[in-house]
Amino acid sequence: MTQREVIIALDVPDRSSALALLQRFGQERPYVKVGMELYYAQGPDLVREIHDRGHRIFLDLKLHDIPNTVASALRGISRLGVDLVNLHAAGGLAMMRAAADALGDSPRPPRLIAVTVLTSLGQDALRDELWINQPLPDTVLHYASLAREAGLDGVVCSPQEAPVVHSHLGVDFLTVTPGVRFAGGAVGDQQRVTTPAQARELGADHIVVGRPITRALDPLAAYRRCLDEFVRR
Repeated sequence: MTQREVIIALDVPDRSSALALLQRFGQERPYVKVGMELYYAQGPDLVREIHDRGHRIFLDLKLHDIPNTVASALRGISRLGVDLVNLHAAGGLAMMRAAADALGDSPRPPRLIAVTVLTSLGQDALRDELWINQPLPDTVLHYASLAREAGLDGVVCSPQEAPVVHSHLGVDFLTVTPGVRFAGGAVGDQQRVTTPAQARELGADHIVVGRPITRALDPLAAYRRCLDEFVRR
């Protein structure tokens, strides 16, 4: 079974904010997520700098384009030393296969996962805005099945969908799960939300936690609380 991990979302606007936040963790080197906000502001040099400081990195760019473009992008990403990268399963089977093939020649390829349905979306938005009439868990499982068929390592999904993904695709198929909040905390723009403890009970492999840690008065204490609830119980 995959080792559980807490991944901290570095959803901050620039290098100085990112490094100042990381300094608040002292000697600890948490697994971090670099998403579009920070990557588009600072580029690959900051990713390399964070990597060189000893952090594992989930590069959360949610690639979604024609197969050749996504494959070319991943060849460049594979040289950054990141541990995990993602694309949108909605890009289709050919795109995902091209992406997986592109990483095959890398000496140290990152694990590649597919976003299924964003945790900011619920069933109503899926039906009324995206015109997807299937039940949300079925849609997640369908996308996850395509990702596995394409040779990917796992998916991004809500912790609520982790059980159905694992039951159909195996415990070694990685589930990386945002939408995690402490009990009683504000859910913000998320729809499908659980606590770290609930995510553990549901079988999520990795949780991605942003504001409950990064906007806490003591981010290190909040991070350790996540570890206690999700990893160490």
